[in-house]
Amino acid sequence: MVQTRPPAAPARRHSVPARIRVITGVTVASLALLFAALAVGSASAGDGLRVIGRDAGPQVVATAGLYLGLSDMDAQVADALLMGREYGQQRQAALARYEQRRSEANQALMKAFELSGDNPAERQTVQSVLDGLGRYERLAGQALLLDTRAGHAAGPPPDEVVEIYRQATDLMRRVLLPQAYNLTLENGTIVRETYDDKNVTVPAVRAAVVVAGLLALGCLIWLQVFLTRRFRRVFGPALLVATLVTAIALVTGMNVLGQNTGDLRTAKSQGFDSILTVARARAISNSMQGDQSRFLLDKVRADTYEHTYLDKAQTVFYLPAGNLDTYHAAVRSGSEGYLGLMGAQLGGADGRRALEAYTAFQAADTKFRELAVSGRNSEAVAARLGPVREAFDAYDKTLLAIAERHQTVFERAVGSGESALDNLWRLLPFAIGGIGLLVLAGVWPRLKEYR
Repeated sequence: MVQTRPPAAPARRHSVPARIRVITGVTVASLALLFAALAVGSASAGDGLRVIGRDAGPQVVATAGLYLGLSDMDAQVADALLMGREYGQQRQAALARYEQRRSEANQALMKAFELSGDNPAERQTVQSVLDGLGRYERLAGQALLLDTRAGHAAGPPPDEVVEIYRQATDLMRRVLLPQAYNLTLENGTIVRETYDDKNVTVPAVRAAVVVAGLLALGCLIWLQVFLTRRFRRVFGPALLVATLVTAIALVTGMNVLGQNTGDLRTAKSQGFDSILTVARARAISNSMQGDQSRFLLDKVRADTYEHTYLDKAQTVFYLPAGNLDTYHAAVRSGSEGYLGLMGAQLGGADGRRALEAYTAFQAADTKFRELAVSGRNSEAVAARLGPVREAFDAYDKTLLAIAERHQTVFERAVGSGESALDNLWRLLPFAIGGIGLLVLAGVWPRLKEYR
């Protein structure tokens, strides 16, 4: 009798280990894809936080102080020339502050040079500011020396002093200050480009993490179902734990990347951008109060300095007004709906205090100009160096308080993002090793049954 073909069971039996290996391999590959996506997303978010929070961001904020330092240098020279021999002690204080601001400007230029990297245009701008600053210092030094020799009373110095100071202040206002502002804009491009890139990349990688995580969970469930049906046993505890750990890693990774997206947005929009805005407002305000001294110092250009004062005032706190008197009246009336740089910064207690201090400063300016127009020069000088200066200092302190509040928001957002990433980086090695061992522990006993 002819023997029939052997049953197909053994062939099927030998195919089971191969199928286990294939499913396990696909599962491991999906897990590797998940952890690779988490690593890429974490690295990208960390790079964004480093550039914005620790590297270029703080340096750009520091270079923003260049505008303030330069404008205050010119304001201090104008004050010193206006004081004459009657304010010897205050004149020395103004010159000391001039030297301090010059040192701060040099430090800001060094940071700007570091930020420029290999960009020839930015390096040329920094070099141009350095060259212009040297020319300004020579002109300011000549004016101060001639002013000291003249020994005039408080008020406008001799014409030769005014003429040299005109050259210095023209160089500052028409060349150096615009270049300083351009430097801040150019350096800020690094932060903006980094933020724009990470604002797209991190959410995209987060979506990839979700897809890879769901794929990994699906593969783990597939592996467990196959083993359960093939061996007619309940789900293996090792694979169940591996699935749970994978789900935890997925949820944690999603949350961390989502938090980092929010922290980056907060650090950029509510921190960095606002800090730069307030820094620019402080610098323009400082230049604006310098125009008060220049208004008294140079009678020929008094009208010009009055107009530039109005332009700067409307840049910081905009209200529609065709002349300074109208603007003063609008500020006195307590008008709402300010625009300009500080328009969006007036919320909260700090914003209200800033507006109140600014209103007081404009009230002091009104009285100061009334004295000057009436020809009471000595009283106008005393008002400029006394009540007006005090009102401006009080106003400047409120701007500084707003800047510090945004700085706190900035540092908190960066710190929060970095802390979350640190926790994720500490979790990943344990998750990878743990899941790998658990998958091996769940599959290896089944494969041994076929040996």
